Amino acid sequence: MAKLYFYYSAMNAGKSTTLLQSAHNYEERGMRVVLFTPKLDSRNGIGTISSRIGLDRSAKTFTAEDDLYLEIRDERENEKVDCILVDEAQFLTSKQVLQLTLVTDRLSIPVLCYGIRTDFRGEPFDGSKYLLAWADELTEIKTICRTGRKATMNARLDEQGNRVWTGKQVDVGTHYEALCRKEFHLDRVSPVGYQPPD
Repeated sequence: MAKLYFYYSAMNAGKSTTLLQSAHNYEERGMRVVLFTPKLDSRNGIGTISSRIGLDRSAKTFTAEDDLYLEIRDERENEKVDCILVDEAQFLTSKQVLQLTLVTDRLSIPVLCYGIRTDFRGEPFDGSKYLLAWADELTEIKTICRTGRKATMNARLDEQGNRVWTGKQVDVGTHYEALCRKEFHLDRVSPVGYQPPD
């Protein structure tokens, strides 16, 4: 039975490496995979999934307007599809996550999504929020903070390596540091707006 999987972590934990290894494992067994990456992620060229250890591969791109269910259904009509892999899945819309649930439930194709849960303010991305709610399987890919604790948050840094506390939610790049929640100072950056009394 096909399932929707969400592999999540803080930045620099090896999500893209794990995705590319999964693609290799399927193909080594003679199966066909289709890879997706958001068009807005152009760090290594549009339509390229790249890992920090030097692996890369071309992929189909998606934007917020794309219907992934229809695209995958049409792809399957041309040639068998054994697995869908989605990089930077936090950039999926809620509607696209729903479409991917239908890929598993109606087309019986497993979908493996890889992404981060929250932005530099600790706020959930739309795609991640719905993947956490609707995925059949959730797997955390662990990485560590500079303190040695498990990192769960993503701090944004400027060009000089200083912490950025305000800005747009989406800023694709490698200028992030994975931190544990204590080191992240969630109360300072979160828009929820609570300061403990003195």
